[in-house]
Parts: sequence; structure tokens; C-alpha cells
Amino acid sequence: MGSAVIDAHGATFGHVREIAVAPSVDSAHVHGIVLKRPLAKRGERPTLVPVTHLQLTSSGALQLRETAQPEPLPEDESFLLLERDLLDQQIIDVHGHKVVRVNDVDLVWENCQPENGLDLALRICEVEVGMRGAVRRLLKGLPEKPVHRIAGRFSANVIPWDFVDLIDRDPARRVKLNIEQDRLSAMHPSDIADILEELAPAERQALFESLDEEVAAEALEEIKPKMQQSLIESLDSEEVAAIVEEMDPGAAADLLAELPDERSEAILEEMDPEERQEVEDLLEFSGDSAAGRMTTEYIALPETATVANAINALRDFEGDLETITDIYLLDEDGHITGLTPIVQLLLANSDAALTALPEGHLVSCNVDANGRKVAELFDKYNLRSLPVVDHDRRLVGVVHAEQVIALLRAGR
Repeated sequence: MGSAVIDAHGATFGHVREIAVAPSVDSAHVHGIVLKRPLAKRGERPTLVPVTHLQLTSSGALQLRETAQPEPLPEDESFLLLERDLLDQQIIDVHGHKVVRVNDVDLVWENCQPENGLDLALRICEVEVGMRGAVRRLLKGLPEKPVHRIAGRFSANVIPWDFVDLIDRDPARRVKLNIEQDRLSAMHPSDIADILEELAPAERQALFESLDEEVAAEALEEIKPKMQQSLIESLDSEEVAAIVEEMDPGAAADLLAELPDERSEAILEEMDPEERQEVEDLLEFSGDSAAGRMTTEYIALPETATVANAINALRDFEGDLETITDIYLLDEDGHITGLTPIVQLLLANSDAALTALPEGHLVSCNVDANGRKVAELFDKYNLRSLPVVDHDRRLVGVVHAEQVIALLRAGR
């Protein structure tokens, strides 16, 4: 930054003011150098020189090629300007599962061999997020050698550019670097939730709205109620409904219970009828009761079911399979008569009856049981899940260990 660029005759043409990247064309290389002209008129647009219109002199100076055609920097937002849009901004370190602030950007010249006339390419190598970059920024304007000597005393803390996801803080502007969904999707929802909580409000909203519905739903389940409301506040009811439909019904009910009745009703109206009914049924229960903590996503089969029936039910299950630890057996009236641990399915023949397999110890609780009672049952019997029954002893839901942990962390 600030380096002189000379014209074909060796006279100073301008000084580097910005570094422009065209993400829609190539997000890994610099598109052009933005120059401040010595005699520029007030209000005149800065000059943009594509990197391919530059060459390096034998002394290492930047020089315009004779065929160079500088042009005014476009007024649209098609370019990412590194100093304006990246320095001091919050970015996601997807590998470190954290939010960091950019102190400097390292650029590397490629194909810079002036003797054979190859075009120059300026690659964005990495961003610095540690003290070394911060010191260089602090000492900007001083002679280069002393600055590098002082900054060299600090160890590097860098993130390769390939691993950087830039969050566009202004929704009205074009997204400059798309956040890679495969990287975010591979992260645990709790890590995404932690990142959202670390971000400033504008960046947080931009990141959340960039997530696909399933990932957004999983992350929303891990976020505190107050922030949940903040994240969905700017979304219309149809958008929120699409996310809520991907959530666990119990978590969805908890979210809607915290919203004003008018807003909650508008979201429910946009939901699929079957999923809406599940959530509405859960909304009738107190949040601190077993019913308020349970999910209606579980697997229950008739007493006559076989191992093959259970495996097919697992294949067809649309909820979170990781939470399923047991298959519940029901009589004709919907009463629980037993449960089969999932692990037993691996050890049995496909035609074996589930009732013939070793059973888990059956413990259940009533829909009205409070949070303390639920936690006591999990602790006393070392449970992984707890079936919840209504006043007629019919199975209506299941409380999983993760809900109990959340209950204990909340201090209830």
C-alpha cells in the first residue's frame, strides 16, 4: 500500500491506494491495483489498473505496460477491496471454529519473470490474525526494513486464504466471497452457534441467513432464546417456518413459545400441517415439565415387530438418528410394553422377534413430571432416553439425555 507505480517512461503515474479482487471471476487472485493519481481532481474516481497491465522492472518497481489502459474504478460493488472490506473485519476460521479479526493480508507475485514477458499474477496467500500483522499495521509509513525487523520478533498467526470465509456485513451489497456451505455443514451445530454468538450483530445475521435451512435449524437449537429471536426477527414467517420445520419438534416449540402470540401463529400458519400439529401439541405443555422437554421424534413398533421391521423403521426415520438409542414396543392401545436397545439389532437375525431379544430396563415418567424428577430418573437409572406417557399410560414422546444436560446447565 502506498507504493509508486510508474508509467512506460519512468514517471510516477500514481500510488497504490487499494487492492481490488473480483470474487465472481477469481477470488484467489487480485484483479487490479487501485491508484491515487498525483493530479487527480476533487471527486474524480480512483484509477483501476488490471494486474495484467503491469510489469515488474529489474529493480522490482511496478510499471504500466505500454498497452495498459487504466480506467476509473466502477461505482458498483462488484469488487472486494482488501483494505476497506477485509482489514479489521471479523472472519470465520472454519478450522479453528472461531471468529478472528484480520490485521494484514499477505500477497505473493506469481510468474514475475520480466525477461520472458510473462503476465503477472498477484495471489492472495493468507491473512494474518496475530500480533505480527498488527505490529506491521501500527508501524505503517515507517521504513520497510525496520518494520519487518520489529514485526519479525512476533510469531506468525495466519490463516490460508483458501480457508477464509468473509461475511458481508451489509445485506444490501453483493456477497463478495461466498461462505462455503460444505465447510459449515461439516461443523458441529454447537460450533456454528459459538461462532454466531461471537460475531457482531450485522455479521451474525449475514452468516445465519447464508446457512441452508437444515444447518440453520440445527444451529438455532444450540443458541440461547434471546439470540434466537434476534436472528429470526428480520425473516418473514415463511422463511422462519421452513427453518422451524427442520428443527426437533420440542426445540421448535420452545422457540415459538418465546415469541409473541401473533408472530408464533403466523409462523405456524406457514408450516406443513402435520409438523404444525406436532409443535402445537407440545406448546400446550409447561416448558419445565417432561412433556415440555420431550421430542415426538422416536421409533415405536408393535409387539409383533421383527428385527427387519426395526431396521426398516430406522431407514425411514426422518429425525436425528444419532438420538435414537432404543426401539419402543407398544401394545394395541399404545401402551409401552418393552424397549429394545439399538445395539441388540446388530447381534440378531433379521427374522427374530424384538420381544425375543434382551430388553433394556423400562423406566418412564408422566407428562406432568417436573424437570427435577426427570433429571433424578436419568441419574438413578443411568438413562440415555426416557419415554414420556400421558395419563392413560400411552407413549407420547421421549426425553433425551441432551435435553436433561441443557436443563441442568440452565440451573432449573
